[in-house]
Amino acid sequence: MKIGILQTGHVPDILVERNGDYDQIFSKFLGGQGLEIENWPVVDMVFPPDANAADGWLITGSRYGVYEDHPWIAPLEDLIRDIHARGAPMIGICFGHQIIAQALGGKVEKFAGGWAVGRTDYDMGDKTLTVNAWHQDQVTCPPAQAKVLGGNAFCENAVLAYGDTIWTLQPHPEFSAQFLGGLLQTRGPGLVPDDLLAKAKQTLNEPNSNDDIAAFMVAFFKKERA
Repeated sequence: MKIGILQTGHVPDILVERNGDYDQIFSKFLGGQGLEIENWPVVDMVFPPDANAADGWLITGSRYGVYEDHPWIAPLEDLIRDIHARGAPMIGICFGHQIIAQALGGKVEKFAGGWAVGRTDYDMGDKTLTVNAWHQDQVTCPPAQAKVLGGNAFCENAVLAYGDTIWTLQPHPEFSAQFLGGLLQTRGPGLVPDDLLAKAKQTLNEPNSNDDIAAFMVAFFKKERA
C-alpha cells in the first residue's frame, strides 16, 4: 500500500541532522509495517499529480497557520477535498488536523487560552491517549460532518473522524522524547511560556501512547473499505 505524505513544514535546521525532516520522522514512525511511502513537500509547492497518486494520505505538522496567506494552502485544500471525495484514507496530524477541518468547512484559530506543550492527556471516552503536544492553533469549530472522538478541557476537538476514511489528531505521536527535547531547547524559549517549558521538560521521558497510535494509524490505512 502506498502512502503519500503531504509535508507542510520542515524540521528546524538545527534538529535535522539527528532527526531527519518530517517525512523521515513519519517514515520511521510507521516503519516496518509494509507501507510504501512517497513524500510530496507541498510547503515547497511540490504536489502530487492528483488524488489518485497514493492509496492513502498523511498530512504533517507545520510551523505555519492554516489561516495564513501562503500559495500552497488553497491547492492543498483542493487536494484534501478531492481525496475526501475519492474516499481514500487520510490522516492529519497537528497542522494536518487543522487544514483538513478548514478545507471541509470548520474553523481554526489561534487559541486565546495559549499553548499546549509536552506530555498531554486526551479523553477518548473509553480510554486516555497520552501524546506530546506542540500547538497554539486549534480547531475551534469542527466541520458539520466531523465527529469529535476525543479532547480535553484545553483542546476540546483534539481527535476528529470523518466517516471511516479520515482520522485527525491535534498532538504529535511522531515526536520522540529526544525530538521534543530539541524543540523545547531550540524553539521554545521566547515563544512558549517558561512554566510550560519547564513542565514539559520534567515529563519528557514518561510513558506515552505513541506506539499504540502508530499501530492504529497503520491499521486505519490498511482497513478494508467498501
